[in-house]
Amino acid sequence: MPFTELCIYQVKPQKLEEFEALMQEAQSFLAEQPGLLLLRFIKRNYRIDMEQIKDGLPPLPIKRIVKSVKYMLYWEFDTKENYGIAQKNLYNSYWKAIEKCLIMPHDKYLGEGLF
Repeated sequence: MPFTELCIYQVKPQKLEEFEALMQEAQSFLAEQPGLLLLRFIKRNYRIDMEQIKDGLPPLPIKRIVKSVKYMLYWEFDTKENYGIAQKNLYNSYWKAIEKCLIMPHDKYLGEGLF
């Protein structure tokens, strides 16, 4: 089963352009990691409430920034070992620049695929 990480970044409002440019630059580097199966980078710019869900309506756009803008990095690897190598490579390259854009350290959710 693939090994997966979902990483959530809470970016300072004044660092949005810098963060997006940095992640755009890092994309090709991340995509070249050994054993990488899938890479996605997502900006949270919609929300959904119970009315949308019950009525089958599309999500609503987020119109204002309260504290931060959230981004998610999702990547899958063929093995935990290749994931570990990719983490080391990220740490030695873009990690510090990424962290400077955040209001707090990023969250990592790790696991193996179930289906």
